Amino acid sequence: MNNTLKNIITTLVICAVVVCAALLIYDRYVHGRDRVSDREPAPQEQKDNGQANDVENQTGSTTDENGTDKTGDNTGEMEDKKDGTPSGGIDKELLYDENGIIKPEYAEKLIKETSDKVIRALKDKDAQAISDFVHPEKGVRFTPYTSVDLKQDLVFTAEEVKNFFNDKKKYMWGYYDGIGDEIILTPAEYYDVFVYSKDFANAEKIGYNEILSYGNAVENQFEAYPGAIIVEYYFSGFDPKYEGMDWQSLRLVFEEYKGDWKLSGIIHNQWTI
Repeated sequence: MNNTLKNIITTLVICAVVVCAALLIYDRYVHGRDRVSDREPAPQEQKDNGQANDVENQTGSTTDENGTDKTGDNTGEMEDKKDGTPSGGIDKELLYDENGIIKPEYAEKLIKETSDKVIRALKDKDAQAISDFVHPEKGVRFTPYTSVDLKQDLVFTAEEVKNFFNDKKKYMWGYYDGIGDEIILTPAEYYDVFVYSKDFANAEKIGYNEILSYGNAVENQFEAYPGAIIVEYYFSGFDPKYEGMDWQSLRLVFEEYKGDWKLSGIIHNQWTI
């Protein structure tokens, strides 16, 4: 009887050991795989996903259901807000010089297409085309000699520019250099003397945010128009006997307006006493 009881107890112990061993094996190899699958991806997958996330974060773009890239909110970082000037996706640290002026090489890229159209419209006396480029809020300011006078220089709205060449009214535009007489001219007359006095569409040299002409007048264009792009159409002279003192240039001032560049100033330059 005692031997039989011992055998039963021994059998039960062995069964218990086998069951425990089976449970340990099951937990290690089956549940263990489940726990691994719940963990983060393998290092290679992390690297790939990380790179994709970095690109998405940098560009701020997402993809719609059609697979088309859309610009996200982060694209605002790609537009520089300094002085309200759009950078066209150019890093602002590269875009501006130490004086906060858009560098010439970038200014040309941003404005050349627009400035070409404006100078052509001026050459053709196409008032409607010119008016389309005039700043909707600031209008366009006319400066007869280099130095911009924000208080005295005449400003025409886009609507007024449409009638520019047909306007028979005489305006006082400033004072003639040297003699000091008032400049009393109709818009069309002013155009002949202080806007398109030479064939600037075929200028000898074109500068983008560069000062090509120097005289005795104060250069204050970048102070008067902060953040602007100023395109200068320059002739170094016409008659050799004047040894370059008969140079002339025309500057077109463009300021940003709702993501576009608008004409806000026309500056005529020539040698002054």
